[in-house]
Order: sequence, then C-alpha cells, then structure tokens
Amino acid sequence: MAVAPLNMVRRVAEYALTEIPREKIRLGVPNYGYDWALPYERGVTKAVSLGYTDAIRLAIDHGVPIQFDEIAKCPFFRYWQYGILHEVWFEDVRSMQATFDLIKELGLSGAGYWQLMRLFRANWLLAEAEFEIL
Repeated sequence: MAVAPLNMVRRVAEYALTEIPREKIRLGVPNYGYDWALPYERGVTKAVSLGYTDAIRLAIDHGVPIQFDEIAKCPFFRYWQYGILHEVWFEDVRSMQATFDLIKELGLSGAGYWQLMRLFRANWLLAEAEFEIL
C-alpha cells in the first residue's frame, strides 16, 4: 500500500485534532516510495526505497502504466521481473496536492518532509505555490 495513504493520514490527523491544538500539528510528508516483491511475507519480504524519478523510470523501463488509487490518493504500478511480481507505490504531484489540500482543509500549521535527499523538483514548485516556505 501507499507509504502514507491519505485516507489513513486523515483519520490520524482528525483524531490528533481532538487532543492537540491545530497550530501545533504538522503532517509528515514522505518524499519516497517502495518497490515490493510480491507476495508480501511479514519478516521476510523487504522493499527497496526509491524516489519519484526512480519510480517513473522503472515504470517506463518495464512498459507498465502508472495507476492512481483514489482512496489513498497515491500512484502505483506493478511489473514482473525474473518471474517475480513487484508493486511500487510512490509520491507524485497529485498525491502531494492531496496532502497539501488536507493540511489547508484541517487548518494545520504545515508539513515536514521525510527524506529530503531525493530530487523531486515538481514537489518543491507545488509547495512553493501553495505555502509560504520557511
């Protein structure tokens, strides 16, 4: 599944608002995705972390379409390699826009990023257009 499915992030944020003042809440925003070999086996299967451009390149290299989960608000795709099915979930501008919209809707104080070292220029352009960056 997505690193931070928006439907679940919403549930956590809405609960947090019942206990914490909104001006003290910031969402953690992932700037990465995962490539999982399937079937998933708890404690055995390990995912490979990848950035936006890595995920796009992987989909292109395998000639597979990128889908978008409307509930999680996150892109994903599946591909086969060496007889093993893989599922990749990652962030893109659509998922970031959905996260930014939730921050505004709930009146939260902002966001902080996990993993700043992966280049995702479109994200920074969108963030700059949506918020005052400190």
